[in-house]
Amino acid sequence: MNAISGVTINKLMVHQAGNAAQGSSLILSETAHEIPDEFWQQTLTHFFLKPFNEAEQYQLSQENNLVYNTISQVFEGNMPFEMGSKTIAEHFHLKSQSVFAKSGEFYMVFFENIPFDDGFTDAIGLFHTSTKDQFLKVKTQPAGINLSIEDGIDLKKPEKGVILLRKEQNQGFLALIHESTASKQGDAAFWKSAFLQAAPIINSYHNTNETLGMCKLFISNELTEHFDTNKTDQIDMLQRSMDYFKTHDQFQIDEFSKEVLYHPEVIDSFTQYKQQYEVAKQVNIEDEFAINPAAIQKQQRHFKSILKLDKNFHVYVHGRRDLIEKGYDEMTGKHYYKLYFDQEQ
Repeated sequence: MNAISGVTINKLMVHQAGNAAQGSSLILSETAHEIPDEFWQQTLTHFFLKPFNEAEQYQLSQENNLVYNTISQVFEGNMPFEMGSKTIAEHFHLKSQSVFAKSGEFYMVFFENIPFDDGFTDAIGLFHTSTKDQFLKVKTQPAGINLSIEDGIDLKKPEKGVILLRKEQNQGFLALIHESTASKQGDAAFWKSAFLQAAPIINSYHNTNETLGMCKLFISNELTEHFDTNKTDQIDMLQRSMDYFKTHDQFQIDEFSKEVLYHPEVIDSFTQYKQQYEVAKQVNIEDEFAINPAAIQKQQRHFKSILKLDKNFHVYVHGRRDLIEKGYDEMTGKHYYKLYFDQEQ
């Protein structure tokens, strides 16, 4: 999220919550945390808001959803902010039943003047941190320099977060969600599903992101299982997939199949895989949609074009599959690649 210098933190509550299954304590604060000066405002605003992607949007379920009901009452003035934060922190604590859940700090923040679309809006943010880092503290004294090691929270970004914008409340709010990579791997379903009861808004970002993710999995896993392909074939198809999305404004599955997959049997396999993917991930990917550049940028780092050969060589392939040949040398009993080029740089 950019252009957040004008955002103001109106209220901030901090509690200790999480990992109720292993007996961790729930400690609820009674009063809001004071924001002493502008430095605190800017530092905390950057910490809480910077990780969010505005294009990746969600909405909360309104049915039997404590988070939705509580935030609605706080926005409408029917529940004090402090009481709402304690209610949600207790709910978070009790929902933390996974072995991956960690005890830590739970924050509820009231933001004013968040830039979104062409205007500004208020929002309530919920965040959780649990990982502590060690910091070397340096203090100057008359007799010299004193050093101490202290534990603290790295201010790069929280591990979990959601911003509930004061927009589209009767549809479940417009929500932005953040999870760190480690958090996703450990407990992928907890934050979005069990705690927030959030579902993605089906838009161009969602369709582009899901389709590219599905293509990556199909080419990396399914293709080699059912067809005689090698690593260079995979890299070539990954590049063609990414090139298609970069050079087209609109995705059309028939056009994509012809330009990227080529062979009828591969196209049939891809069609079946798409159906299985949608069922397994409980998503719906449309056959035609506008391509979103932000989703391409997010997915591009996953489309690796590197040949890793033992521990000796990494070959970066940027195109021209026809200039790479793979073979096997019977005398040495080793595989080899032959590369054709015009100039060495």
